[in-house]
Amino acid sequence: MSPKKKPPAAGADPPGQADVLRGTTRSSAETQALGRALGEALRAGDWLGLTGELGAGKTCFVQGLARGLGAPPERPVTSPTFVLLQSYPGRVALHHLDLYRLKGGGELAELGYDELCAAGVCAVEWFDVVAGAQAGDGLVLSLELRSARVRAWEARALGPRGRELLGVLEAAGTAGRRPR
Repeated sequence: MSPKKKPPAAGADPPGQADVLRGTTRSSAETQALGRALGEALRAGDWLGLTGELGAGKTCFVQGLARGLGAPPERPVTSPTFVLLQSYPGRVALHHLDLYRLKGGGELAELGYDELCAAGVCAVEWFDVVAGAQAGDGLVLSLELRSARVRAWEARALGPRGRELLGVLEAAGTAGRRPR
């Protein structure tokens, strides 16, 4: 895993507001380890937006998050694509949502979205298709499959908590490896 911090673009958000970290993982195990390291630092109320094409590694990353949050290893972590929501118990509950099929904010309310996000950690795929689904503070993680095993990732901080979480990813991405 090799993270690189990117400074905000000139004229973009004020300094520190658009912090971005980029890196790569070279196996599913590395993608899960990155998720696990982040999961160990997460607390109730933390929000993660996940983007990436089918097969990019979103569920693989969430498998690591679940283990980092203390979800039992015998509990499989699967994609919520067809069920909208998968929840996993642990030190803090993890709620993995896929909002692709939702048509609007009313359906978010029916899911109890605000309550889920306040009481646990929310990892949300397709957050950008429903108005009001993106938190003001958290982290957006984009994953891209570069080859059969290599995934590129980019984490963008939203607010102060997002910047704290970038620090966790930066530390996890360089543990035992030289930055590239």
